[in-house]
Amino acid sequence: MSMASVSSASFCYSKSRIGGVKPNIAAARPRSLVVVRAEAQAINPEIRKTEEKVVDSVMVAELSKPLTAYCRCWRSGTFPLCDGSHVKHNKATGDNVGPLLLKKQKE
Repeated sequence: MSMASVSSASFCYSKSRIGGVKPNIAAARPRSLVVVRAEAQAINPEIRKTEEKVVDSVMVAELSKPLTAYCRCWRSGTFPLCDGSHVKHNKATGDNVGPLLLKKQKE
């Protein structure tokens, strides 16, 4: 995994709604932004490669939904929930990572 350069974001302010008071810019801390890019490589390089897709299920007694899928490929647009992005990732890299499924235990 490679790291991109660190850049600082600019500080923006507007007049306060109470009396037109502006914030003290000198007291404001500069913000920084760190960008992390994942290389197109397998997330699961050695574990359970004989399986087509590695999916684990965990039974939990107290869940609001009967089934919840959590992302393990780190590519989901709805992270931490799975949106199926692992399918494209697996095709591109030959990986076999799948979601973690939390299933509600039947009472």
